[in-house]
Amino acid sequence: MTKKIYSLAVLIMAFLSSSAQDSSSNSSTMEVSNKDKVVALLKSIETGDSAPAGYINPNKYIQHNQSVADGLAGFGAVLQQLPKGSAKANTVRVIEDGDFVIAHTDYNFFGPKIGIDIFRFEDGLIVEHWDNLQEKVTETASGRSQIDGATEVKDLDKTKANKKIVKHFVDDVLFGKHPEKITDYVSTEEYLQHNPNVKDGLAGLGEAIEALNKAGMPMVYKKNHALFGEGNFVIAVSEGVFMKKEVAFYDIFRLEDGKIVEHWDAIQEILPESEAKNSNGKFNF
Repeated sequence: MTKKIYSLAVLIMAFLSSSAQDSSSNSSTMEVSNKDKVVALLKSIETGDSAPAGYINPNKYIQHNQSVADGLAGFGAVLQQLPKGSAKANTVRVIEDGDFVIAHTDYNFFGPKIGIDIFRFEDGLIVEHWDNLQEKVTETASGRSQIDGATEVKDLDKTKANKKIVKHFVDDVLFGKHPEKITDYVSTEEYLQHNPNVKDGLAGLGEAIEALNKAGMPMVYKKNHALFGEGNFVIAVSEGVFMKKEVAFYDIFRLEDGKIVEHWDAIQEILPESEAKNSNGKFNF
């Protein structure tokens, strides 16, 4: 296992000496869906399979993970640092919106984590990456894990409408413009919660928010940077304050009949620019 992981890192480094791929490689790459490319690339972190590294543009790979240096060299360097035989990656749900693919993954990556990765494609190759990683917990307030639940993408004809619903939810409720409108967007009959600290239902959400406010640590959303959607799934990428720290909020919502019925998230602290290993910023979509 370890040798395979290291061989993938070595292959990535080798790509840096090549300015282009041959036409046969490009042809085979285009035959694979962008979703499948992302799943294969993430799984290769565990298996060490070198082939999925070919889905990354060797000449352009913009990194927004603040703990990873820019380009393929930065990605390869992180792989080489993984403890022997430790890497695991099980992608549970994948959403595609235009040139973007969003993956929700159960990781062991320097410890158990839940990750939401965003990849941007150009001409069939990955050219940019964002993510949020959060520590995995075993006991949650709702009894649900941080990543289980519905995975099927459906209602593709409702993509635009569902993105609009979530946009208004973010503006009215998360930004606090009209919090009383929450039942316009969130189902009062079923609201399944995967945030480890929040119980199911609107009552559970209200209880968690009240507890944070009483502790003098309100959760504040300041700005929404991106909104992606496919059918019944919508992902919002925002920034704000949580536990008195500047953070990135990655929220995944599932909708049914015009209402939000399920929620997953990953919250990660934003590092000061002086501590970041690249200069691309946490967001910059």
